[in-house]
Amino acid sequence: MNGLIGKKIGMTSIFDASGKNIACTVIEAQSNIVTQVKSVETDGYDAIQLSYGEAKVKNTSKALQGHFEKAGTSPKQEVVEFRDYPLAKALGEEVSIGDIFNEGDKVSAIGTSKGKGFMGVVKRHNFNGVGQATHGQHNRLRAPGSVGASAWPSRVFKGVRMAGRMGNERVKTKNLKIVKLLPEMNIILIQGAVPGHKGSYVIIEK
Repeated sequence: MNGLIGKKIGMTSIFDASGKNIACTVIEAQSNIVTQVKSVETDGYDAIQLSYGEAKVKNTSKALQGHFEKAGTSPKQEVVEFRDYPLAKALGEEVSIGDIFNEGDKVSAIGTSKGKGFMGVVKRHNFNGVGQATHGQHNRLRAPGSVGASAWPSRVFKGVRMAGRMGNERVKTKNLKIVKLLPEMNIILIQGAVPGHKGSYVIIEK
């Protein structure tokens, strides 16, 4: 599987040939550096490790500093491994968007969704609440309602939808279309929404 690491810049819209307005996510994907090459002989499987985003040396462990120095590059923020990478790349080489993607390709975007904090059942699970504000229901509009039975099973089953932390999870969105590539600016325009907040790192897989 091939892909790249990028950074979510935000959203915009463009017009296609028919004049239709298409909402797009803007991904900045500057050249990724190959910081490790794995093979069946040494590691038991074929893969390459790509790194992206500059990191401060003082915030990088000695072990990682040596790891990046071996590849002849500076410390990086994000490190991702891609198995069975179709492009033959050596240690320290660069991978750019023009090497992998073309306009019209279908890709998957992997990122960490926005954290919403502790949310109730109406926001988190689209509950309707417990009816109207009449007949004694003055404070039940956003309540979850009953969550269990009585004498049996005398407990609440696992998996019952309740209030809790929402978001801040690894999310993979599939079958997104690349509507435009700007190689000179290292920009990818992907139709639709990509998980994550502005400035977050995302993995684009083809």
